[in-house]
Amino acid sequence: MENNKVYPLENLLKYEQPTAYIVSSTDYSDAYRTPVLTAGKSFILGYTNESEGVFDKLPVIIFDDFTTATQYVNFKFKVKSSAMKILHINSELVTPKYIFYRMQTIQFDHSTHKRYWIQQYSKIKISVPPMHEQERIVARIEKLFSELDKAVETLKTTKQQLAVYRQAVLKEAFEGSFTVHRSCDLELEWSSAEETKNLPTIPKEWRYIELSKLGDLGRGKSKHRPRNDPKLFEDGKYPFLQTSEVKAAKQYITEFSKLYGEFGLQQSKLWPKGTLCITIAANIAETAFLGIDACFPDSVVGFTPYENISPEYIKHFIESQKLRLWAFAPATAQKNINLDTLENLIVPYCSAEEQKDVITEIETRMSICDSIEKTVDTALQQAEAMRHSILKQTFEERL
Repeated sequence: MENNKVYPLENLLKYEQPTAYIVSSTDYSDAYRTPVLTAGKSFILGYTNESEGVFDKLPVIIFDDFTTATQYVNFKFKVKSSAMKILHINSELVTPKYIFYRMQTIQFDHSTHKRYWIQQYSKIKISVPPMHEQERIVARIEKLFSELDKAVETLKTTKQQLAVYRQAVLKEAFEGSFTVHRSCDLELEWSSAEETKNLPTIPKEWRYIELSKLGDLGRGKSKHRPRNDPKLFEDGKYPFLQTSEVKAAKQYITEFSKLYGEFGLQQSKLWPKGTLCITIAANIAETAFLGIDACFPDSVVGFTPYENISPEYIKHFIESQKLRLWAFAPATAQKNINLDTLENLIVPYCSAEEQKDVITEIETRMSICDSIEKTVDTALQQAEAMRHSILKQTFEERL
């Protein structure tokens, strides 16, 4: 446009080093009031109770000097490190939101690890319209963003509802809601009425029984030795799994990052393909089947079912008990439960035929959830792309 003027960013934004505002302690707490910021996606790292060196000359833009990421800030804050610039807005030339939104459309190669603002980024020139036009553009962007935010909130609510529904499916499945009940076909000592008095009511044909009576459970590592002892991995050839790899697997674990050698195998055990893995530390009650023969640490328990016990039935039941099992974990930074807790977990047992029916019903309903969740995730990705598209079209003068 004819009335537009061109300025380098350094004329529109004056930088300030953040040194005076760096937090002294990273002992954050939600009970504190002052946010500690980064210019990256995480934005608010935590909250501090420090009262000195709080930045309050607002609004500003914080700029990551290495990635060129930006955040618009209109509240008091402190920062985590000096790897940023605090950018003060020249309000005689640009409105704060206009320059922030305009910066989101700048394409800039930041693949080299170095600071960018002073030597390169601040030299970028942009076209700046009159103030009234800037205000119109910002109002248009924020109207569209508001509509998009409402749609995103609906999508996120749908994901939360799906998570609630999944737990409801599991709860009802193990209370006998989805099947025609048949008499149990396992001759074992059932759990006592005292042990089960606080558990949900199950069909009269079902029985409650401890998990240890339905199969063999064992830790992945049989001897005590530091987990990262290099000797364990010398001449590695046996897949060694970690809790994160159990959690990451949808159904079968085939990915692994380490290999045990012969010495490592002596300290552990090579569990056969098909073993049900159950995590008892860090990520409690995550489950997956071995898709390969593999070793794993003592933070993972292997379960091998007895005859007439479906491992898939046990897998789904463990998933239904996550909150209950987490409640057994002590209040420590590294959450964990012991093997006894898992062995004594009381399972609602039903006939082999009925176990198959329960599994089918669970997996049918979960498959529908997976399909809906995939659609929601795709829509969320499209919403983020739409946000960039709105900005791009705005500054190409198409709105």
